[in-house]
Amino acid sequence: MSKRILIIDDEEHIRRMMRLTLEAAGYEVSEAHDGQEGLSLYADGSFWDGVVLDQRMPGMDGLEVLSKLKKADPRARVVMATAYASIELAVDAMKLGASDFLRKPMTPEMLRNAVAATISKRINASTKVVAPAEAHPGQIETLTMNGFTILDSEEGDSADERHFTVLNPNGSSQEVIVHIDKEAVDYVERMIRKSLPAESSFWTVQARHLLSDYIWSQGHVPSKNFLVLSEISRDELPLADHWRTK
Repeated sequence: MSKRILIIDDEEHIRRMMRLTLEAAGYEVSEAHDGQEGLSLYADGSFWDGVVLDQRMPGMDGLEVLSKLKKADPRARVVMATAYASIELAVDAMKLGASDFLRKPMTPEMLRNAVAATISKRINASTKVVAPAEAHPGQIETLTMNGFTILDSEEGDSADERHFTVLNPNGSSQEVIVHIDKEAVDYVERMIRKSLPAESSFWTVQARHLLSDYIWSQGHVPSKNFLVLSEISRDELPLADHWRTK
């Protein structure tokens, strides 16, 4: 029996592209042109294996629709799609219960990967969503985007390296190492005038963000499973200072 997917997006040409891509992959697809229609279709008594939900729509935006979907059905599997993403937005969507975060514009492969990964997940209705105030700044246990899931892997970590396990849409996994360049550490120390050594958890979060940004923009893991964290944005300096003084 074909898996049933509901697309909620206000742009007709985007819905058409997603429908054709998913129907070619064997899915049964229905469409909604806004959040209210999407909620009505989801609650019409049909069973849906997954939802592809646009983040930015007129009226009710994607995060509000996501929140209402999860309240109505905690087991709903939702892929949030957006062209206006940031890691912070991805984290917010995950905390509200999104199963994946998909970049627009997307390739057919990225869409298929994200949907396949999402409907394969087991959703626990009793899973507790961690509110922002309860978590360490900038930290979330797992982050999923474009069908890839990033997991912290402390085994093998050293002062200047962080190891992550990336789960691929096809079910395989691979380890990715992020090296923390000394120049980045020295730059932060000069700017905040305090020591924040490479073994600090601040650098773990920055390494995770670097890997997330790469997978978000490229749609695949880095070549040779290796990245170098060599620069820190000025926007991260207040966070660095706060991290040191907690």
